[in-house]
Amino acid sequence: MSVSVRIPTILRTYTDGAAEVNGEGETLRDVLQKLDADFPGIGARILDEAGKIRRFVNVYVGDEDVRFVDNLDTATPSGAQVSIIPAVAGG
Repeated sequence: MSVSVRIPTILRTYTDGAAEVNGEGETLRDVLQKLDADFPGIGARILDEAGKIRRFVNVYVGDEDVRFVDNLDTATPSGAQVSIIPAVAGG
């Protein structure tokens, strides 16, 4: 399934500055694997050593936070938008 993946500013060094890239896969796991294959190193910024979404990274498929759906097994239907949003802290 073809999806669009929105890339946050902090990760755009991996995508040559692109704010949005095309992704492929039936699940979020598939999309992230393809994303890392196309843009080496980006996967390690999204997933931890155990292969889970990093604590301070939020991922949405459409309007749904994947942590409240099926996590990495969340379906990514054709035309869906995947948004990667790092948490921002400060004061």
